[in-house]
Amino acid sequence: MRPAPDLSPVDPETERLLKEVTSATLATVLFIHGFRNQVIRGVTRLRPGGPRMVGVARTLRYIAARDDLETLELWKRDDNPQRRIADEIEPGQVLVIDARGDQRAGTMGGMLVARMQAKGATGIVSDGPYRDGPFIAGLDMPSYSSGYNANTNLIAHHPEDLDLAITCGGVQVRPGDVIFGDDESVVVVPRHLAAQVAREAHVKEREEAWIEEQILAGAPVSGTYPMSPETRARYEREKGEG
Repeated sequence: MRPAPDLSPVDPETERLLKEVTSATLATVLFIHGFRNQVIRGVTRLRPGGPRMVGVARTLRYIAARDDLETLELWKRDDNPQRRIADEIEPGQVLVIDARGDQRAGTMGGMLVARMQAKGATGIVSDGPYRDGPFIAGLDMPSYSSGYNANTNLIAHHPEDLDLAITCGGVQVRPGDVIFGDDESVVVVPRHLAAQVAREAHVKEREEAWIEEQILAGAPVSGTYPMSPETRARYEREKGEG
């Protein structure tokens, strides 16, 4: 049997560091560690410009709908995983939904997402659309999806289970993974690497911000990106890191 996932909040230092980096830098650091498929495809932030999303994954898996199961009577039951997660999600957690990329119906609606925000959730990600999308976009909690669709999930999706490994936007997501989102992308960070990757990404973010300044000031790419030994020595002198 697999051990129970670690759903405890991201430690404060790791969270702080992650909130000061970008998805591009994070994806590069994961690539250096050998992880080539950690950026969720086909999702965008519904309302750009807010704070970065950092939280621990909770997962909801949809399978294809079946007509005898997708009824309003069954949807109303308290053991329906879609409804359960709205009450069970905890502060510091991000709901990640596996909708198989199916675009025919919403995967969450405004009432349940509003409840998640009230419960202290850090965000929500789906590789399908949302219904009540403009309302969800207006909430304070970051939300990512493939778009909007007014159809109820009963049209296409059956909520099968919670907190198992899923695929969202082509990426494996396990409960307890660290989920990062900014205006560019959503990145999945394996929990056991989160602290190390956060530290390395934070260092790389500082370096690349300095490199961008040099290039904008007229420096050539060669010897600047990546930094030559001479350029790095100058960087360390200017930043007091030598």
